[in-house]
Amino acid sequence: MALRVVVAISGGIAAYKVPLLIRMLKKNNCEVKVVVTKNALEFVTIPTLQTLSQNPVYSEMFSEKSSQFTEHISLADWADVFIVAPATANVIGKYANGIADDCLTTSLLAFDKIVCMAPAMNTKMYHNPVVQANLKKLQSLGVNVILPENGELACGVVGDGRMAEPETIFQFVDSLIKNNKPLKGKKICITAGPTYEQIDAVRFIGNYSSGRMGFELAKVFAQKGAEVSLITGPTQQVIENENVKRYDVKSAAQMYEKTVEIFETSDIAILSAAVADYTPKSTFDNKLKKKYDNLVVELVPTKDILAELGRRKKEHQTLVGFALETDNELENAKDKLQRKNLDFIVLNSLNDKGAGFNVPTNKVSILDAKGNIYESGLKSKYEIALDISEKILG
Repeated sequence: MALRVVVAISGGIAAYKVPLLIRMLKKNNCEVKVVVTKNALEFVTIPTLQTLSQNPVYSEMFSEKSSQFTEHISLADWADVFIVAPATANVIGKYANGIADDCLTTSLLAFDKIVCMAPAMNTKMYHNPVVQANLKKLQSLGVNVILPENGELACGVVGDGRMAEPETIFQFVDSLIKNNKPLKGKKICITAGPTYEQIDAVRFIGNYSSGRMGFELAKVFAQKGAEVSLITGPTQQVIENENVKRYDVKSAAQMYEKTVEIFETSDIAILSAAVADYTPKSTFDNKLKKKYDNLVVELVPTKDILAELGRRKKEHQTLVGFALETDNELENAKDKLQRKNLDFIVLNSLNDKGAGFNVPTNKVSILDAKGNIYESGLKSKYEIALDISEKILG
C-alpha cells in the first residue's frame, strides 16, 4: 500500500518550494493530502496544490463544501506521516503548547504517528530562546525536526533559518520511514474472512464475515516492515502491498492446511478468520433439486486450527486468537486463551453496537496470558489493528 503523507504548509515564503516536495512524494508512489493555513495561501494556490496532490486541499475548519464535520480527525486517521513545511515560529509554538486554532494545527494535534517539521524563519527568530525551547520540547516528544540551512533569507540576511530544500526533506522522510520498521525481517501469518463449507454444487454453509479486520491487520503489520502471509476465505476485500502474500482458500480444511504449513516459519500468527466449526459430512457434486419433504444435512466438526497451532507453538512464536461471543463473553474468552495455549485473544461481542461482522468499526477487548485486559472502545478496524499490533509488540 502506498505511504499516506499529509503535507502541512504554514505561512512562510518558503511555501513556494513545497509543490516540488509534493511532486517528489507523488513520483515515489506516496498518496498526498495537503492542509494549509490561511497565510500559506499568500504564497501558494489551492489549484496548484490540488493538481499536484490529486486531492482536495484542506484550508478551513468549517466549510460548506466539506463532506466531513471533523476533517482534522479523518485526515489524522488517514495519514502515516505528517510533514510541516515550512514550519513557522507560530506553528512550532502552537504545536509545542497544544494550541489548535485552525485546520492545520487541529489536524496536527490529532495525529499520533510520524511527524516531521522543517523550520523556516528569520535568523533572529530561529535563534530566539523561546523558539529553540519549543523545538527542543517537540524533539523530546518524538517530533523529527529537519534543521534549516544557512543561506540567504527573504529579508536579505545570510544566516540560519532557511528551510531545508525539498530534496533534503524528501530524503530525510524516506530514510526515516525505511528505518522505522520494527518488524523488518519478521514473518507474520494472518487469517481472514469466512470459510464456505460445501453442501452441493451451488450451496454452502458460511457466515457474515467480510474479512475486513484481517485485511486491516495485514496492512498494519506490512507497514511495520513484516513479511505477511494472508490466508483468506472468500471475500471482496483487496490489498496491495509488496510485503503481503495472499493465499485464497474456501473451506475450513483448506485454511487448516495452509495455516499449519505457514505457521512453521512464522514469528507471529493472528487468526482473525471466522472459521466454520462444522462442515457437511457428505457433499453433492450436482445441485440438489427441491424434491425432498425433509432434507437432513449431517454435520461433523472441522479441525481446530487455533488449538493445533497452540500445540505446535515454539517458545519464540506468538499466537493470537479471536473470540466472537454473545454470552458470558469474558469468561469464554479467558477459557479459550488458556485452553488453546494463546499469548493473546481479541474478544468481539455481538452485543456491542457498531462491532462484529460487515461493519467498518469494531470494539474489542484484548486479553493476554498474564491476565491483563485492554478495552479499545469503538474505533475503525484500522485503528483496532494498530491497537492489536501495539499490544503484541509490547
